[in-house]
Amino acid sequence: MNTETAAVQTFLQSVHPYDALPQDELARVASSFGRRELPPGTLVYEIGEALEGLFLIESGQVEILDSNGALVSILGPRNSFGERGLLRDGRAATTARTTAPTRLLVLPAREFHRLVRESPAFARFFDRGGGGEPRGPDLATRSIAELMTPDPATCAPEASAAEAARQMRDRKISCLGVTDRQGRLVGIVTTRDLSNRVVAEGRPSDIPVAQVMTPDPVALPPTALGTDILHLMLERRIGHVPVVRDGRMIGIVTQTDLTRQQAITSASLIRDIARADTIDQMRTATARIPQLLRQLVGAQTAHEITTRLITDIADAVTRRLISMAEAELGPPPAPYLWLACGSQGRQEQTGVSDQDNCLMIDDSVTAKDMAWYERLARFVSDGLNACGYVFCPGDMMATNPRWRQPVRVWRDYFMGWIATPSTEAQMLASVMFDLRPIGGDAALFEGLQAETLEAASRNSIFVAHMISNALKHTPPLGLIRGFATIRSGEHRNTIDMKHSGVVPVVDLARIYALKGRLRPVNTRARLLEAIDAGIVSPAGGRDLLAAYDLIAQTRLNHQAAQIRAGEKPDNYLAPSQLSDFERSHLRNAFVVVRTMQSALGHGKGMLE
Repeated sequence: MNTETAAVQTFLQSVHPYDALPQDELARVASSFGRRELPPGTLVYEIGEALEGLFLIESGQVEILDSNGALVSILGPRNSFGERGLLRDGRAATTARTTAPTRLLVLPAREFHRLVRESPAFARFFDRGGGGEPRGPDLATRSIAELMTPDPATCAPEASAAEAARQMRDRKISCLGVTDRQGRLVGIVTTRDLSNRVVAEGRPSDIPVAQVMTPDPVALPPTALGTDILHLMLERRIGHVPVVRDGRMIGIVTQTDLTRQQAITSASLIRDIARADTIDQMRTATARIPQLLRQLVGAQTAHEITTRLITDIADAVTRRLISMAEAELGPPPAPYLWLACGSQGRQEQTGVSDQDNCLMIDDSVTAKDMAWYERLARFVSDGLNACGYVFCPGDMMATNPRWRQPVRVWRDYFMGWIATPSTEAQMLASVMFDLRPIGGDAALFEGLQAETLEAASRNSIFVAHMISNALKHTPPLGLIRGFATIRSGEHRNTIDMKHSGVVPVVDLARIYALKGRLRPVNTRARLLEAIDAGIVSPAGGRDLLAAYDLIAQTRLNHQAAQIRAGEKPDNYLAPSQLSDFERSHLRNAFVVVRTMQSALGHGKGMLE
């Protein structure tokens, strides 16, 4: 294997879905890629052109434009593009142009199609039906428990038709389960029943529901599959299927539910956001994120794909708000870059997200011009809050003048934190090492990022302080084969799956990236690169990666279950909700994390 192919293979090991390929297959794929160095402003392809293959960004930045020349997205390292056209007719469905010095890897079309055919992981990631939008989970193979609306509205048999109609109107629903005094399902009444059997026949509005309902309706158990619903609706020509357990109605599935399940994809939400003319229209789109999370988890989508897709939506909202702000404020006085930190920066957003962001401005900006960026920050931050990305409790936002500065000030920030690693400096550095460009001139950050990583990794005292700070978040392990749950308050007897679950791994991965001067900010990508770079042992690194996958997936499963139950998702999981098997595996994952923390703490430069 030549040096260039080896470098490509190393890079691919940090990119999904290539990281799921067997080593011999990965080596073959790596040798198939071509490499291309492009200056800013280079047209990679134009809409309608025949595509030579799939493009993967190794470094730099590429903008994607639609048929009207409108900006659809800005892509950076590890992002792929061109798959939509390859999977459709082989011709580009968009236009792609570099906006910075860019190194592209090109996978020939024939090799791309071979991988789609032969690799399930590759096919799941890239095979996008419906004109290039990510394919949603297959309804036919999903359980009814994932599809149903829980705790459906009901009424008694003796309730009047008018009462039933008012309840459906007020709840904005199309049917009611009819239950007896013991709570057993005896019938179902729909808006169609009221129309056909009451209004159309001139019957009085106080007629009992029992006389117009469909008695003993066909129902399904929660263990049935989506295919059972589809077949039932088609064969019986019905639009409502009750879900029953032990004779009691626990849910309802309607044709509207199935349509909604099929309609929601991350791409459809991003499309709606990109076309939005108002913040209210964007808010309507982001309100569907919980449903997207629920169906992704229900389809057993890997956590890193689920969180990436959800983060892509936040990125799209941010970029659309920036575009709307510029339309209102006029062109910027000097180049700038909007960056995200926190979970958005790491592309790890879940169903619970606040906003963490900042602005870097070209050093040519004048004091007088800074007012323009203040207005920009307020417009975007307020818009994000309106769309559900609430204001950061710690004020880590571009609306704070401290985090809205020229590049030279940012350089002073970073170098000051490195030279004098106080408690505040450790905290701020931890946040800022997760920065990721979202919109604007990415070149403003590239040099600063490399410079900062170089300086930080060479300062052993700073690294030691960062390690000490990272080890403050510990896994929730009890002394005797149990969990250390929260002891009091609203979340008593639960585990904080964010601060005690994923954050300890996030902190470890950040330290590995700092020590190895690794560029990725995504936690999983950092762990993979740390293993490849020898920063962490292969065995320990793989164990930690597996532990992180289990912890992160458990957190998402918990949030999806809350959404399914009609609750607002959070990070607080009660171990009692898990089976013995699940508790055992989760605890083992926490043990791995603590072991890796101990190894780091007893390694280089640990401070007491």
